[in-house]
Amino acid sequence: MSTSRPLRALVSVSDKAGLEPFVRGLTALGFEILSTGGTRKFLEQAGIPVIDVTTYTGFPEIMDGRVKTLHPKVHGAILGRPTLASDASAIDAHGIIPFQLVCVNLYPFEQTVAKPHVEFDEAVENIDIGGPSMVRSAAKNHAHVAIVTQPSQYNEVLEQLRSGLMNEAFRRKLAAAAFELTASYDRAISDYMAKIVTEESGQTSAFGQRVSLTYKLQQELRYGENPHQRAAFYVEDRPSATSLASARQLNGKELSYNNLLDLDAAKSIVSDYQEPASCVIKHNNPCGCAIGETLADAFEKSYEGDPVSAFGSIIGLNRPVDAATAERMCVPGRFIEAIIAPGFDPAAIEILTTKPKWKSNVRLMQVEFSDSDRGAPDYRRVSGGLLVQDRDDLPQIDTDWKVVTERQPTAQELVDLKFAWAVCRHVKSNAIVFAKDGMLLGAGAGQMSRLDSSMIAAYKAGDRSQGGVVASDAFFPFRDGIDAAAKAGIKAAIQPGGSRNDDEVIAACNEHGIAMIFTGMRHFRH
Repeated sequence: MSTSRPLRALVSVSDKAGLEPFVRGLTALGFEILSTGGTRKFLEQAGIPVIDVTTYTGFPEIMDGRVKTLHPKVHGAILGRPTLASDASAIDAHGIIPFQLVCVNLYPFEQTVAKPHVEFDEAVENIDIGGPSMVRSAAKNHAHVAIVTQPSQYNEVLEQLRSGLMNEAFRRKLAAAAFELTASYDRAISDYMAKIVTEESGQTSAFGQRVSLTYKLQQELRYGENPHQRAAFYVEDRPSATSLASARQLNGKELSYNNLLDLDAAKSIVSDYQEPASCVIKHNNPCGCAIGETLADAFEKSYEGDPVSAFGSIIGLNRPVDAATAERMCVPGRFIEAIIAPGFDPAAIEILTTKPKWKSNVRLMQVEFSDSDRGAPDYRRVSGGLLVQDRDDLPQIDTDWKVVTERQPTAQELVDLKFAWAVCRHVKSNAIVFAKDGMLLGAGAGQMSRLDSSMIAAYKAGDRSQGGVVASDAFFPFRDGIDAAAKAGIKAAIQPGGSRNDDEVIAACNEHGIAMIFTGMRHFRH
């Protein structure tokens, strides 16, 4: 950076976190500080010498501050190239003093429109104009100007300045971050305006003409689904506190790609239950799931649902893990890869990290549990495009359920049918779930035939299925699935209905004395 003129920094920010020590660091390095409006007042109150931009430009802020930095002496000071003769001549002719550093972040547009019932006029007033203009100008001219857009950059910028390493490569790094900021900012405004236009035009579609997604790198993973695949975990700019992106790892090895998929599935399943609930995930499917009077009971029932498959599993719990539950997890012969829960009692952490052989490796993940993420869009990449749908995670409504058989389900069967139906929508299609006494006994998942899934569920359940219930994520196309369930001792069934062979399936249930409910809602999960 040239030192033939005073070192100058333009500072104008909405987010003032960490600003005071950063600007003090700049002044200690010899920078003169120019600023506007609220930022200028903030710095003056902190006792930091600051020059009002209007003093430099000779032009006052107008229109309630809408126009203050949109001035040739500001943008000339940012875009000017002192090493270029023509620019240097213009700088001298117009009394422009170049900036060597610009520190700008933008009006909080996304936070504003995220507020419930925000008025359109308020949203519009939080569209920053001068800020993005200065950011883009400085980023374009990064060969001569350092553009600082995030409080997280402050310490590194000061370190670079103090060590004299503010080279073009570092300034290019700052410029890249700046362009990403303005791009994501414009995407947020565009998405909001498109939503408003759709609503005002009376269109019934829930989907706009374009979709723009912005994620930031949270961590690179050891590998993907297989060791030869590279992988990383990107998260939303402001992930909800209940999302996997906000989970805190309290213990264990680095998370893998498959761990993250299974942890998300585990959390989704147990979030469906009000009672203490536990689920056991293998390959993104529940091999065990249960509710109980205590969390320890729920865990024991879920693990015993399929103890062979449960080896090396991911556990989801919807209550803070207590010592009694931790003791059950540490029974010799049991091996758990990771546990996700809303909390861990100190005694539970002590047990899980000292008693079992896998103590140093087990990943303990803590995250808030609530319904705030329900109904969010679900995105799935395909070659050349993106599939978007509502997530199938809204609370189940049983008021439209209809008993279609001669026999009504008993009170206990109805409880188990509701439990099984909640589990079923988390199982890969074709999904068949056997359950009894609030416990998953066997699941047939991802089979090309519903009969195959029924046979697998029956095999997994064994003799325990006597007097149990079956849930199917889609209609039974033929009676063979019911016949297989009856052979396994199933006494009640729940399914969407809607097959042209419904009468045949209902007749089969009546023959076997099976009570059956039609829900009218399918839960395919491909």
